Amino acid sequence: MLIEMFTVGMLGTNCFVVGDTQTKEAIVIDPGFDNVSEAKNILNEIQRGKLRVKFIVNTHGHPDHVSGNKMMKEATGSSIMIHEYDASMLRNPRADKTLREGDIIEFGDIKLRVLHTPGHTKGSIALLNSNDLFVGDTLFAGSIGRYDLPGGSLEELMNSIKNKLLILPDHVKVYPGHGEVTTIGEERRTNPFLQDFFQF
Repeated sequence: MLIEMFTVGMLGTNCFVVGDTQTKEAIVIDPGFDNVSEAKNILNEIQRGKLRVKFIVNTHGHPDHVSGNKMMKEATGSSIMIHEYDASMLRNPRADKTLREGDIIEFGDIKLRVLHTPGHTKGSIALLNSNDLFVGDTLFAGSIGRYDLPGGSLEELMNSIKNKLLILPDHVKVYPGHGEVTTIGEERRTNPFLQDFFQF
């Protein structure tokens, strides 16, 4: 599996191109770019790898994660996916398909399972396979997502992290919506916001 990370936009959003190296089918996660030059950088890499983008997947509906949806859709002809609870946050273009807990996003021989992880927004999701986890703004290296924005909830965020993410094996690599890549084990051991889970 190919994973390319691009940091884009004014808020330094991580946009991921994930592809099957055999079939060349791919998805783009969170195209949060806000200018043509950033879009071209990503599209050039897609073209260089001879990838065919099947889906654009938004981990949630905030502008810094969806602002490039239109450019990416027009350039690739791909379908836009977002959780049903955040679908109303998309205006132009709207979602082609809404997602729910347990849905499988399949491209080539790769399957990513949708985990509904509310707390940052009502419709925040993570995408999981056996070794990799794309978490949007739910969990960061050494931190957690904001919960003080509309649709946010600290209780829901912590429940999502505890019951959906921290139950995963330590080796699972975590690709957040901002900042550095980390692992479940590293966050379990060192993330100061999560230590209350392990006091008992």
